[in-house]
Amino acid sequence: MWIKFAIALLPIIWLIISLGVMRMPAARACVIGLVLTIVLAIFSFKLPVLDTMTGALEGIIMGIWPIMFVIVMALFAYNVTTESGGMKTIQNMLATISTDKRIIVLIIAWGFGGFLESIAGFGTAVAIAAGILIAFGLDPIRASVISLIANTTATAFGAIGLPILTLAEVTNLKQENLSFIVTLQLFVLVVLVPFILVILTEGSIKAVKGVGLITLMSGLGMAIPQVIAAKFVGAELPAIVGSLCSIAITVLFTRWHEDEEESDVERPSTNEMLKACSPFILVFIFVIFASSLVPAVNNLLNKVTTNLVVYTGKNPNTLSISWLSSPGTLLFVATLIGGAIQGVSFKKMMQILGQCIKSVWKTAITVCAIVGLAKVMVYAGMTDALAIALVSLLGPVYPLFAPLIGALGTFLTGSATSANVLFGNLQLSAAADLGVSKYWVVASNMTGATAGMLSPQNIAVATGAINREGDEGEILKETVKWGSLYLVICCIFLYVVGLVAGMI
Repeated sequence: MWIKFAIALLPIIWLIISLGVMRMPAARACVIGLVLTIVLAIFSFKLPVLDTMTGALEGIIMGIWPIMFVIVMALFAYNVTTESGGMKTIQNMLATISTDKRIIVLIIAWGFGGFLESIAGFGTAVAIAAGILIAFGLDPIRASVISLIANTTATAFGAIGLPILTLAEVTNLKQENLSFIVTLQLFVLVVLVPFILVILTEGSIKAVKGVGLITLMSGLGMAIPQVIAAKFVGAELPAIVGSLCSIAITVLFTRWHEDEEESDVERPSTNEMLKACSPFILVFIFVIFASSLVPAVNNLLNKVTTNLVVYTGKNPNTLSISWLSSPGTLLFVATLIGGAIQGVSFKKMMQILGQCIKSVWKTAITVCAIVGLAKVMVYAGMTDALAIALVSLLGPVYPLFAPLIGALGTFLTGSATSANVLFGNLQLSAAADLGVSKYWVVASNMTGATAGMLSPQNIAVATGAINREGDEGEILKETVKWGSLYLVICCIFLYVVGLVAGMI
């Protein structure tokens, strides 16, 4: 057992060394990792060559659709809105609400950052939020740390639910059930993170004084709508609904706050705001209609589906490509209509789309390689070997450490989606071996993977956004402190609640 465990661990060790120690570009490291995994699968785990290669091909196809398709379309929506000036209008609207830096942090880093994560992902939330906070007078390093910590819980449902949808795809679990459980697991963290952001803004716990109720409502305004959206719709809407409700509730309570000064930023008109938000309003409507809440539309869209069986070995998965109901397709149509409303020509939008595709080619290689690697590990039995050894070593306390495995995936890859691809089936196998709730343990991987403030790649995004390359160490020192607290709370809360609820 332990020999198989050691061999199966080699691809993970390679990723840790290449990405964490050697600082090798992710695309190169993951391709080498894929090749290494293929060799080990063939020679050590005796998976036939054809089965190994078709397993890797299945992963590569999954990397393209739906993962890269959604990423490209999310960037397309964001860049079209930026090109039209709509994103600046949204920023100006938020900037008119308060001059109190604590409130600004809650609105920009927490609420608006969560909104950016929900519709774009890909580091946009950290980069944009940090830049706005600096413009409001925050120290660049502090602005980066705040943006990184704010960009945690929303990543579970970032880019129109991509991490959860991918986790459901690779583990063959129902995404609606996973989504709901993840929102329950994240609930306490969603309420606590705004308090951490306020404390960081002024560097003291005393910063909460005077804005404690607003901070609490900002967290609850995110947490409760997420649970409701996940329960009744699924993975696509929780972060969108939660972030918008959080902004609205924070603004409402700020209006009641005494001694607020007027901002010198001109407030956009209602028509300007509607125009600026049109792509996101449309995608919200489209996702609702394409979901199971409207069975007639949902069934009609799902008829246009291509089913593929790529893997040639035993127990192959069927890849279902839903051409019309995919979040990527809904984003594409919403952006075309919204862009036209904003006055962007079709030609210009196609140019922007081309630029988006060109800008993510390295990410595409990374994603395809990491999904291919994970698929080969599953089909060769390498994931099972890891799970059996870890369950044997940790026994019934394994679920206590399950979120740390998800966090390790994000640390290595800089992506919650990739973390789910890498370790989703490991968690599934471990849950099966322990005889506990597979949904609870697999969801724990996603919950732990939200600790993206610990990833060197995400920190690099933050330093690049504020033109402070070389200060990664200073930012990491702060994020490690808060990230460790985040994970301790996460692990203990999930384990205790899991025991009480009979999930583990």
